[in-house]
Amino acid sequence: MRILLDVLLLILGFILMIKSAKVFVNASVDIAKKLRIPSMVIGLTVVAMGTSAPELVVSVSAAISGSSDIAIANAVGSNIFNLLFIVGFCALLYPIKVRLREINRDYWVSVAATVFLLVLVIVFKDAIPRFGSLILLTGFVIYMFIVVRHALKNRTGENDSGLNGEKPKPWGRCILFAVLGAVVIVIGGQLTVASAVNIARALGVTERVIGLTIVAMGTSLPELVTTLIACRKGEGEFALGFIIGSGIFNIMFVLGVAGLILPLAFERGVILDIGVLTAGTLMFFIFAYSGRRVVRLEGLVMVLMFAAYMGLIFLGPDIFALGG
Repeated sequence: MRILLDVLLLILGFILMIKSAKVFVNASVDIAKKLRIPSMVIGLTVVAMGTSAPELVVSVSAAISGSSDIAIANAVGSNIFNLLFIVGFCALLYPIKVRLREINRDYWVSVAATVFLLVLVIVFKDAIPRFGSLILLTGFVIYMFIVVRHALKNRTGENDSGLNGEKPKPWGRCILFAVLGAVVIVIGGQLTVASAVNIARALGVTERVIGLTIVAMGTSLPELVTTLIACRKGEGEFALGFIIGSGIFNIMFVLGVAGLILPLAFERGVILDIGVLTAGTLMFFIFAYSGRRVVRLEGLVMVLMFAAYMGLIFLGPDIFALGG
């Protein structure tokens, strides 16, 4: 009976985070428009961060509560789910065109961040030290500065005072909705972490496994919905950029902030989790470079790789233990 209650609370936490993240993003975009911030900058910053807010809140809440395995597993698991399942599944439905020149910078930043995280967990046997998290966070700040500076330099000068010609919303309403959205995201994140920990203990599985599966997939629902909608509208390139940007945010900002609160302790199996993410990232580049698109067969390979990884997590935990 207790585990059923925790499952319901977990679902409630996901619903609160997803719904409030949408409210937060919309309100933040309205505020940015009022400040005449270009649409491109809004998409690269406000929208990307808003849709990744569930990952941020869950990881920070987990770090504060001492469940840092969930913090790392959530960020890494979300990236694996985003890259292998979401991109693969979308490619199965709608083959995705790729313009390597447009995603080149962001792609290699994501590779560098993932490899750096892999080095951290290999070198430091049981916890990522604060200075490692500080390097990640500093790198994210520098990256965002470059992105925003480039966007501002190359903006077209369009009028950003209104959203698609809509009448601007009052300042008070924008601020109120942004604050309420942020507060509810935090509440949903705390519910998610607490219930996920209880479920892990009741089922006798590790917090890492719960973080890599249920929590990671739940917090990635905004990315899944956004990407499916973009691909259906023929905006596959936007979807790819969005997934890559979300991955950068999850590793560099989410783990950077969470790791500054407390050093992030981890199971040794995290090495293989990050290894899978690195392999998937490089495989995506091979697919994209070979034909300037991700076709249905390649999407199937990505989905099958994700399914095999999930199977190993549940059926072969000893393989991932590495003596940890």
